[in-house]
Amino acid sequence: MSTSLTPDPALPSASAPSPAPARQSRAKTILGTGIGNGLEWFDWNIYASFAVYFSALAFNPEDHTSDFLKTMAIFAVGFVARPFGGVVFGWIGDRVGRKHALSLAVICASVGSLLIAVLPTYEQVGVLSSVILLVARLIQGLAHGGEVGSAQTYIAEHAPRERRGLWASSIYVFGTSGLMMGLLLGLVLQSVLTAEQMATWGWRIPFAIGAVLGLAALWIRRSMDESEVFHEEKARQEEQGEKVRVFTQLARNWKTSLQVIFMTAGLTIAYYIWSVSMASLAKQELGYTAQESFGASLIGNVVFIMALPLWGALSDRIGRKTCAIAGLAGTAILYIPLVLLVQGEFWQLVLAICVQLVLLAGFLGHAPAMYSEMFSTANRASGFGIPYAIAIAAFGGTAPLINTAIGNQLTFGIYAVIMLVVSIITLATLPETKGISLRDEPAEAPRTV
Repeated sequence: MSTSLTPDPALPSASAPSPAPARQSRAKTILGTGIGNGLEWFDWNIYASFAVYFSALAFNPEDHTSDFLKTMAIFAVGFVARPFGGVVFGWIGDRVGRKHALSLAVICASVGSLLIAVLPTYEQVGVLSSVILLVARLIQGLAHGGEVGSAQTYIAEHAPRERRGLWASSIYVFGTSGLMMGLLLGLVLQSVLTAEQMATWGWRIPFAIGAVLGLAALWIRRSMDESEVFHEEKARQEEQGEKVRVFTQLARNWKTSLQVIFMTAGLTIAYYIWSVSMASLAKQELGYTAQESFGASLIGNVVFIMALPLWGALSDRIGRKTCAIAGLAGTAILYIPLVLLVQGEFWQLVLAICVQLVLLAGFLGHAPAMYSEMFSTANRASGFGIPYAIAIAAFGGTAPLINTAIGNQLTFGIYAVIMLVVSIITLATLPETKGISLRDEPAEAPRTV
């Protein structure tokens, strides 16, 4: 790939090149990418965790089971918007810049959270309450669909190639930290508020916090620098008169896009059950108290955070495929035994969540690096972000709804194991990409124009 720069009136001439700009510090890169990602995960996942409290407020309160199913359905609708977010923000990320996509994504996430925080009830405004909730989830879905591809691309392009897996782990460290903020807030609110207060107004607090904290993430992201890799590719495109054509690139990279979808399918089902929705599922279906449910999820995610950088660093040494396959194989083998284990006491729920999340970290600990290494710079944000968002929408977003509708953890577990096997088989077909240069064309990704 050519890296020659096009003369620009705002830059020194080619005959007298200026010194290379100072590299953005590692701390600023990781913090700037991670804090916005964490806040989006906070906004996104508190919906699943707190759905049990406000499911009756936005819908007809006569049938509580129907209320919860409808709420989970809107949870899935938020995921449906993610592929569209991948298209819009992926185009922005590949055409205008990763940092601009990241800034716009965090704005949208905050707006969605604010709408939920001030949501009027069904008794107050009728069906308009359901409509507002739906709009808020669609906005958040667009934002999160755009955030994933842009954030993971940004961190991968800034990381040194020999430590790209370790740097990539920061995405899920911050994201899980945002999730934990919501879980911890749930424990605090459970302790200081009555059940009636939680059901009427207490659940609004985390959404209001998420909306306000989004401003801090926006301030940080606006001062971040684009990667050298992106600047070089942008200059090459300008020199050769090329433009980013999202759907053309998707068509030319159809094989890689399908690989992203299938390698993500089983992963996202298991992750959204064991990490995101377990707090609600344990309380709603397994008979645990709210404190036990939130507490077990909180402990499990603390362990998850500790496991992520270990797996990320290990992938830099032994390869992405080995770690990803090992983690998903362990998840598949132990899925049903651990489902049986949670039908008991609190310590059993904690152990099951911890084991599954440590195994899932085998993939997620380096996933941003692995996905980014599959695509060229010209379409990295959109090429990865769109099929990834499709996979999350089709499999992760529907997992809580399907699980709740089936009402049988073992039956759902069979479905999850089958999809985990599909992901493992797909991973086995991929080339090892550990340590490749992101300035080079990946072997499996055709050059796009």
